[in-house]
Amino acid sequence: MLVLALDTATPTLVAGVARWSPESVQLLAERALPSGNRHAELLTPAVREVLAEAGVRMRDLDAVVTGLGPGPFTGLRVGIVTAAALADARDLPVVGVCSLDAVGSGARSVVTDARRKEVHWAVYGPDGARLAGPGVDRPEDAPVTDPVLGDVRFAERLGRDVTAADVTTAGLLRAATPQLAGDVPRRPLEPLYLRRPDAVPPAARKAVSQP
Repeated sequence: MLVLALDTATPTLVAGVARWSPESVQLLAERALPSGNRHAELLTPAVREVLAEAGVRMRDLDAVVTGLGPGPFTGLRVGIVTAAALADARDLPVVGVCSLDAVGSGARSVVTDARRKEVHWAVYGPDGARLAGPGVDRPEDAPVTDPVLGDVRFAERLGRDVTAADVTTAGLLRAATPQLAGDVPRRPLEPLYLRRPDAVPPAARKAVSQP
């Protein structure tokens, strides 16, 4: 199965193409770009580049996989909407996975930047299954255990060593394997925001009574 994978949940945008089977993932092309707030600007060119490098076209794809976060509101919307639009245009299945599940493998904890001086976190067992999270907390309060992978900038506040690691195409496809294989139903593409967006509608004005 030829799969396009996308993730815009972290400061590193990921786009990749791979051949997937329940037994293995063969990476054909990948871009991992520091994106900041430029997800909308960088994602489409990155998709074009990985398709070209892999020597395939959209019509050759069999599925699309996207990270669902947790992550910032705007960044997540860019990746998820793009994945849904590409899949709809080619009538392809689209699979969403927790982005933290796509960082590393085996027993580990994962931390990524949640902004506001907080981290997104999750904890995994020896078989790679998520035991706790995803959650969002101050690093000092995050219930992580060693080894910790992810954003090394939080090592001091976590009080633990952190090994640098990011979301990868292979990680996204590993996390998507149960859905791609049909072992579990495909889940709705519901972003994992974990907290309210910074911009919210103003509260309704109270009616003014007339004398």
